[in-house]
Amino acid sequence: MINKIIFVINSLAAFALLLSYLLPYVSPKMFPLLSVLSLAVPILIVINILFLVFWAVQLNKKLILSLVILILGISHVSSLYKLKGKTSEEIDDNSLSLLSFNVRSFNRFEWIDSKSIPQDISKLIREQQPDIFCAQEYYNNPDTNFSHYPYKYENFNNDNGELALVIFSKFPIINKGSLQFKKTANNIIFADIVIKEDTLRVYNVHLQSHKISSNTERLAKTDSQKLLNRIQVSFEKQQEQIEILIEHIKKSPHKNIVMGDFNNTAYSYVYNKVRSEGLIDTFKEAGRGFGKTFEFDLFPVRIDFILVAEAFEVLEFKTFYKRFSDHYAIFSRLKI
Repeated sequence: MINKIIFVINSLAAFALLLSYLLPYVSPKMFPLLSVLSLAVPILIVINILFLVFWAVQLNKKLILSLVILILGISHVSSLYKLKGKTSEEIDDNSLSLLSFNVRSFNRFEWIDSKSIPQDISKLIREQQPDIFCAQEYYNNPDTNFSHYPYKYENFNNDNGELALVIFSKFPIINKGSLQFKKTANNIIFADIVIKEDTLRVYNVHLQSHKISSNTERLAKTDSQKLLNRIQVSFEKQQEQIEILIEHIKKSPHKNIVMGDFNNTAYSYVYNKVRSEGLIDTFKEAGRGFGKTFEFDLFPVRIDFILVAEAFEVLEFKTFYKRFSDHYAIFSRLKI
C-alpha cells in the first residue's frame, strides 16, 4: 500500500518534469503561470533521481518511469550538473578569456559581513586577468581598481544613476551602445571589440529581476500570491527584453558573445531563445559540477551565463565560489 502511494507521488513528479521540458518553447506572455515552473526544474530533477534510487534499491521495475523521464530530458540534467569538465592551460595569442560577475554594488549596503568586498573583487579580477570582464550592478566604489583595463564602456540605465552595466576590455572598443530598456533599472549593453583582425560583439545582459529573497525564512514570510504575480510580471518583461536583444543580434555583422545575469534558468524560454541564435553554453561545453551561480538556500541555481558563437571552441569554464556577492563570478576561455 505504501509503495502504491509513493508511486502515485512519483508519477506526479515525473509528469511535472516532463511538462517542464516544454517550457523553453512556451511564451511567458501566453502562459505566465506555467513559465514559473522553470524555477522548480532543479528540484524536480533531484526528486526524480531520488525516486529512481528508491526503486532501484528495491529492484522494483517502477524505476523505469523516472529513468525514462530523466533520459528524455538529458539536456536538462546536464544543464544542472556536469560530471566532466575541461581545464585548459592554453593561454596564448589564440585564446580569449571572459569573466562575468553581478557584483551587487560591491556590498555597498553590507549584505555580507565583510568590509573588504570591493578589494576582494578587484583582487579576483586581477588574479584571473580576463581579457573581457562584464559587470552587472556595478557601482563606482573608490576602493575598487580596474585600471589595468585600457578600454571600458559604462552605462547607467536607472533612475538614480548609481548602478551600471560595464564592459572592461584589454582590446580596443570601436563601437558601443545600450538597448535602453524603459521603466526599469535592468538593461543590456554591447561593445564591438577588435581582436587581431577580427571584431567580436559582446553583450552584457541584466534581465528583469524577480526581487525574490534567497533566504528561505524571509521567502516563507512573503505573501505567496503576491510573489507569484510578481514573478509572472517579471517573466513577461524578460520576454520583451530578450526579443529586443534577438532583433539586435540578428543585425550584428560580427560573431556574438552574450554574457551576464539572466535572472532565469537554463530551462526558461528566454535562455532558449538566445541560444537559438547560434550560441553555445560554455558551462555545458566545459563546466563541471552543479554550475551554481546564485546563492539560494533551497537548491543550486544557475542564472548567470556565458554564451558564445558556435565558431568558438570552449577550452575552459569555471565558477568562483567566493562569497563576494549574492552571485558567483563565472569564467570561460575560448580558442579563437
